[in-house]
Amino acid sequence: MGYGFQAVVTVIVALATLEATTLLQYFSSRKAMQEEATRRAEDQLESTNLLICDVLDQVETAVHNNVWPVRKTLAAPDSLWSLVRRIVECNPSVSGSTIALAENYFPQKGRLFSPYAFRDGNRIDTLNLGRESYGYPDKEWYVKPLETGEGYWSEPYYDTGGGEMLMTTYSVPVTDAEGKVAAVLTADVSLDWFTDMVGNIDVYPEAFSALISRTGKLMVCPAPALVMKKTIQEVAADLADSTTVRDIGLAMLAGEEGSRQVLYHGEKEYVFYAPIDRANWSMAIVIPQKEIYGDIQRVGLLVILLQVLGLLVMSVILYTSVKNQIRFREVSEKKSRIDSELRIAQDIQMSMIPKVLQADTEQVDIDMSGIVVPAKEVGGDLYDYYVRDGYLFFCIGDVSGKGVPAALVMSVTRSLFRSISAHEKSPLRIVSTMNESLADMNENDMFVTFFLGVLDLSDGHLHYCNAGHNAPVRLGNGSGGFLEVVPNLPLGVMHGMEYEEQETTFSCGEGLFLYTDGLTEAENVRHQLFGTEKMLETALAADGKPAGELVDAMKDAVKSHIQGCEPSDDLTMLAVRYTNPSLSDAWERRVTLREVSEIPRLQRFMQAVSEHADLDHALSLNLNLALEEAVSNVLLYAYPGEAEKKVDLKALVWEDRIDFTVSDSGIPFDPTAIPAPDLSVDLKDRPIGGLGIFLVKRIMDDVSYRREDGKNILTMTKKR
Repeated sequence: MGYGFQAVVTVIVALATLEATTLLQYFSSRKAMQEEATRRAEDQLESTNLLICDVLDQVETAVHNNVWPVRKTLAAPDSLWSLVRRIVECNPSVSGSTIALAENYFPQKGRLFSPYAFRDGNRIDTLNLGRESYGYPDKEWYVKPLETGEGYWSEPYYDTGGGEMLMTTYSVPVTDAEGKVAAVLTADVSLDWFTDMVGNIDVYPEAFSALISRTGKLMVCPAPALVMKKTIQEVAADLADSTTVRDIGLAMLAGEEGSRQVLYHGEKEYVFYAPIDRANWSMAIVIPQKEIYGDIQRVGLLVILLQVLGLLVMSVILYTSVKNQIRFREVSEKKSRIDSELRIAQDIQMSMIPKVLQADTEQVDIDMSGIVVPAKEVGGDLYDYYVRDGYLFFCIGDVSGKGVPAALVMSVTRSLFRSISAHEKSPLRIVSTMNESLADMNENDMFVTFFLGVLDLSDGHLHYCNAGHNAPVRLGNGSGGFLEVVPNLPLGVMHGMEYEEQETTFSCGEGLFLYTDGLTEAENVRHQLFGTEKMLETALAADGKPAGELVDAMKDAVKSHIQGCEPSDDLTMLAVRYTNPSLSDAWERRVTLREVSEIPRLQRFMQAVSEHADLDHALSLNLNLALEEAVSNVLLYAYPGEAEKKVDLKALVWEDRIDFTVSDSGIPFDPTAIPAPDLSVDLKDRPIGGLGIFLVKRIMDDVSYRREDGKNILTMTKKR
C-alpha cells in the first residue's frame, strides 16, 4: 500500500509539473515573440531616423556653408547662377537650390529674381523662378525663414513650375553687408528618397511603414493615392478603430514615441511610432499580430517535447523508487566516470591555453608568460594570444561561476576570440561581435569579464577594449600603476552594448600584467585578501625582469599569502612586455573622426599635443585651425553619397618638429595640387576654392600628399 500511495503521489506531481511547464512555455514564448517584434521595430525606427537626420544634416550644412559665398557675391548677380549649380553638384542629397532675392533687390533684373539649379536625370539645369506666375514671395519656404530669422524646413509640397516634384525645402535668410535681408538661400530634397528608404523597411513580410509631416499629412505610406492628399486623422475617420488611430496620430503630431495595438481592416495590428526631430516629422511601423505570433506552432512542438520529457521523468522516478539499491550502485559508477571525464576535460582545457609563444613565429619583439590555476578540476578563466600580420592579439577573461558550466563558456569565448580576430583587427569590433554571440546563447545568465589588446609590433602602438575586467598593471615605467581603462559591461549581458576602444603606445621594455580577481581575492585562513596593494607591490618589485619571472614572483607571493588554503576562485595571470629596441622616441597622439559634428574634438586633441610640446597659445590656435580645415574638407567632400566616413589624424611630437598625418579612404584627391589663389584679384572676380589649402600651407612649414594602399595621406610638418 505504501508503494501504491507513493506511485500515485508521484504521478500527480509529474502531471502537475507537466501542465505547469506547458503553461510556462506558452506564455514565455508569446512574451519572447512580442519582445522580438518590439526590438525589431524600435531598431528599425532608430536606424531610419539616423539615416533621415543624416541627410537633413548634410543639406543644412550645405546651405549654411554657402551663406557667406552668397553674401559676398550679391554685388555680382550673374555669379549667383554658378553658386546654386555648385551647391547641387557638390551635394548628392540636394535635388535643387535657389537664391530668391528680395523684391526689387536688383532692379535691372526685374521685380523678382531667383536663380534656380536642379537635377534633371544626370544633368543639372537652371532656370529663373522670378516669374510672376510662380510668385515665390508667397511660398512657405520663402516667408517662414524671413519671419523667424532662422533656417526652416518647409511642409512637403509639389513644386509646380520649379522642380516639378514632391519635395521639402530647407531655407535660410541671407543679409547683405548692411544687415538688410537680401535673399533666401534654399536646398530642395526630393521625397522620392524618403519613399524608398521608409517604404522598403522589411521588419516582417506583411509589415508596412508610414511617414507623416508636422501637419499630419501622409508623406510615405503603402497607398500612393493618399500621399500628401490626406492626413492621418482623415484616414482614422474611415477605420473601425478610429479612436485609437486618432490617438496615435495625435501622439505622433506631438512628437511622442511609443506603441499601441489597433484594429485595422478586421485584424489586430501593433503600431510602433517615433519622431524625426530634425524636421518635426514622425514615422510609424505597423506589424500584423499574426506576423508576430506566426511561429506559435514551434511553441506547440516544444510543449509536446516537454510533455514527453515529463513522462520520462515520471517513469524514471517510479523506476528509481523500485530499484533504489540498483540506483545507488549506478550512481557510484557514474561518479567514477564523471571524475575520470573531469580529469580528461581538465587536460583538454589546459591544452587550449598557450604555454609559450609559438616557436615558428620567431618573434623577438615580445616577451610573454601566463598561467591558469582552476579552483576545481575545470574553471572559467582563460587567456590566449597569437601573432598575425605583425600584430600581437592577446586577451584574458573570467567567466562568472565555476566548474563545468564556466569551463564550457570559457571554451566558447576562447573559440570566438580566435575565429573573429582571425579576420578582424579592431578590438572594438571583435569585442562587440563576441558580445552579440555570447548574448544569443546566454540562457543561464552567465557573463564574461574580458580584456582584449591588439599590439602593433612595428611601433608598440596598442589598441585595446575592456569589458568589465580588472584594469591591467602597466609595466616598464617604474610607477607600478594601472592602465587607464573604460570599464564597459562584461560580455554576454545583453545585446547591442556599445563598447569603447582605447589606445596607448609602449616604449621598448614596457608592457602589461593582466590578471583575474582570483589573484586579488585570494584568501588565507584569517579570510584576509591578497589585495590590490600587495599585487602592485609585487609587480613593481619584479618590474624590468622577464615576463616569466614576474608571473613566478606573483605566484609565489600568492602561495605564501594563502598558506595552504584551498583557492576559492580560479587564478589566471598573463604578462606581456614589448621588447622592440627600434621603437622611435617620438610622442604620439591619435584621434578618429567620422562626422563633421565631431570636429570640436580636434580642440582637445590639439590641447594635448600643445601641452606635451609646450607650444604657445597663438601657435596652438593656428595649428588647430589648419587641422580643422584639412579634416573638414575630407569629411565634406571625400566620401560621396552614403559612404561611411572616417578620417584618422596622428600627431608625432619630435624634439625639433611636429608631424601631423591626415589619412582617409575616400576618393583620390591631392589638395596640394590646387594652385594658390591670386589675392591681388578682386574678390568677386576670384574663382572659388583654394583658400583652405592656402591657409594650411601658410601655417605649416611643409605640406605633402601621397596616395598609398587606397588611402589619401596628407602630411603636415611644423618646426619647433
